[in-house]
Amino acid sequence: MTEHFLQPGHDTVVDVFDPHAAAVLMVEPGDSVEVRSLNAHGHIERQTKPGEQVATLLRGSRGHTLTGPIGVRGARPGQILAVRLHSLTPDDWGFTVSGAKDNELNRRLGITGELPAWLLWDLDVEAKTGTDDRGHTVALAPFLGVTGVPPAEPGRHSTIPPRTVGGGNIDCRELVAGSTLYLPVTVADALLSVGDGHAAQGDGEVSGTAIETGMTTRMTLDLLDEAAISGVHAETPAGRITFGFNADLNIAMTDALAAMADWMQSIYGLDRSTTLALASPTVSLRVTQVANDTWGVHALLPEGAIR
Repeated sequence: MTEHFLQPGHDTVVDVFDPHAAAVLMVEPGDSVEVRSLNAHGHIERQTKPGEQVATLLRGSRGHTLTGPIGVRGARPGQILAVRLHSLTPDDWGFTVSGAKDNELNRRLGITGELPAWLLWDLDVEAKTGTDDRGHTVALAPFLGVTGVPPAEPGRHSTIPPRTVGGGNIDCRELVAGSTLYLPVTVADALLSVGDGHAAQGDGEVSGTAIETGMTTRMTLDLLDEAAISGVHAETPAGRITFGFNADLNIAMTDALAAMADWMQSIYGLDRSTTLALASPTVSLRVTQVANDTWGVHALLPEGAIR
């Protein structure tokens, strides 16, 4: 096993998913990578006052500033890329903003037509706390908002919507250190890109941002020929997780639950109806995100919930 290091720079960041992009780093299955990513906006300087426009690595960014793509040699469609997250260390500062977009959610919440509200955060990695410029302190639970591979279709694809196959902007707060995220491989060599570090976020990412920050991530990339279920799923310290993403919340919910039922059937060998009966007292459905014009829902089966 080899350990690689990857830093963000003009030649090692992307702001779209492109199936024909060249890998900026090629690794073997089982290798580890320590990768640093900037915050989603690509800031290379710290904001000193709320809303300050500071320098970014990319001009006119089309989406999240991600580090990658990282190629996994020999990966091919039909396989599963296992992204094993060993550690996630945020930078020492971050920001949160609300009311920055004129969308249906913000209109219903009554926060359009006024200036966006900003919080600037000092992040104490050792204490695992963040304190904002108003004096509020919260616990940190860092994770990456975006971990994904490109769609197979030619062209440049936005990083903003999460995708059932390639993952991407999943924004699931459960994907902390100790998690393994399983992504179906869509293109040769997988072409994984990561970023959009979040130092802390509640389910939903309700303002459209979390505590946005740069992140240093240590991870191992493995290839599997098959997995328990198809589609994006994860094993986390909180338990097993399946996902649904759709503009219709009902469809997103049903997709997440159906995938969890598939997983439980493979474990317990039950028929579908009995599986759903067992899921009812044990599985929680959570709204992963409301921020990206696509509802995200994840189904969580906690570790040890069924003995």
